[in-house]
Amino acid sequence: MKNLKRMFIKGGILSPSELKQIVIYAESLGLDALHFGSRQDIIFPTHADNLELNPDDTKLGASVVSDIKYQNIVSSYVSSDIFPSTTWLSSATYLYIMESFKFSPLLKINIVDPKQQLVPLFSGQVNFIASNHEDYWYLNLRLPHWKEAVYYPVLIYSWDIVKVVEIIEEIYSDADDVDELFMLINDRIETNSRTIETKLKVPFKPFPYYEGMNKMGINQYWLGLYWRNNRYYLKFLREFCDFCLENRIGKICITPWKSFIVKGIPKESKLMLEKLLGKSGINIRHSLLELNWHLPVHDEEALQLKQYLVRNFDQNDMSTYGLTFALANRDTSNIYFASIVIEKNNVPNLVKEYQVRATYNVLYSENFNPNSQKYNVYAQDVDKIELSGLLMELSKMYFDQFGNEVIEDEDSENNKKIPQELEVFQCQDCLTIYDQNLGNEGSDIEVGTSFKSLPMEYVCDVCGGMKENFKAVKLQY
Repeated sequence: MKNLKRMFIKGGILSPSELKQIVIYAESLGLDALHFGSRQDIIFPTHADNLELNPDDTKLGASVVSDIKYQNIVSSYVSSDIFPSTTWLSSATYLYIMESFKFSPLLKINIVDPKQQLVPLFSGQVNFIASNHEDYWYLNLRLPHWKEAVYYPVLIYSWDIVKVVEIIEEIYSDADDVDELFMLINDRIETNSRTIETKLKVPFKPFPYYEGMNKMGINQYWLGLYWRNNRYYLKFLREFCDFCLENRIGKICITPWKSFIVKGIPKESKLMLEKLLGKSGINIRHSLLELNWHLPVHDEEALQLKQYLVRNFDQNDMSTYGLTFALANRDTSNIYFASIVIEKNNVPNLVKEYQVRATYNVLYSENFNPNSQKYNVYAQDVDKIELSGLLMELSKMYFDQFGNEVIEDEDSENNKKIPQELEVFQCQDCLTIYDQNLGNEGSDIEVGTSFKSLPMEYVCDVCGGMKENFKAVKLQY
């Protein structure tokens, strides 16, 4: 990774014209394909140290080419309008916040909606997670010198996010804990923060299927595209950008799963797009076994291991519905965001001169919920040939407990209904109810007419019982 060249795409959001300029730029470097990174960035597929990228190239618009010390900002803009979302969090809010970042951050920043599952909530070091209060966010921090993740003591206002990040980057090395950080930030800037009334609770929901052409509203579609080898060929990307420009499609969104999604495809353009995909030999609707993996970029060994495991899953008719997997090289600084993780162990220095078979550790997140941020070790130092069986065992364990964990959404305590009583009048013969909130259209009784105001000749619609035959009763709701 240290030699790979990255292009930052803030929030994973770029226009077709921006992507086209990146494609043209990559072609000028003699490349034929691009990779997508796990932080919604674009990776140039080469380890050549002599490949020079010019970060000041004006043709690239707002995109930034940078080295390893800077980080791309991750956002769940990609999931808005197509997956469940927090009511107040619109696409425009994401775009405004992204545009407000006028600098390249050194820390990993996530700006995410807890209602969706496609974009991980806690894979950053500074994680803003939408609350139920309009324009306010929880702040989860996992700073480089802190041992564990903690929550900031107040909610952050949307339009304070950028200045809060700027101050954190300046002072975080001087703060040993969140209380000290909170004090230092308050000494430096004024913010429109809000008291936290309830802790954030994120319910587990199965990982979504996000590939292929899908209906979006009445007259639009969205398309998810995934390629097994994470090599997105420039020739196709150029033609795809032209299609988007011709059909007034405004944004292309990169996911953290090495794929991309395009929203707002007009109904009348669907056939034209299917023709383009077919002509380019692009397959869609891969098995769910393929889509829920996270691999290191430009790691051929990891790709081969994934293909080996997926073949085994397929041969054994294994279901991975709702689960996500990650392959990683063991490193204490790794932040995982998958249900199950296969870590490749480092070769001991004593035997590095010899050919030694790789060994792996298998971990799984608590309750198989990657948002728990807690991982349990299932097996250690196992051979590749043992991995398929261990993963199948974990899958069975997952389905055994599937649906047992009930985690309430934030503010659920406040949202629980207190039983209310409603007084109505009930016919004692047939139990028909008269409710003044509904009136009686069949008898020309308007809504809001109290029982006392009914004419004396009022009778039950069902059995013809007289008015005096009705008695007051209380209903709970």
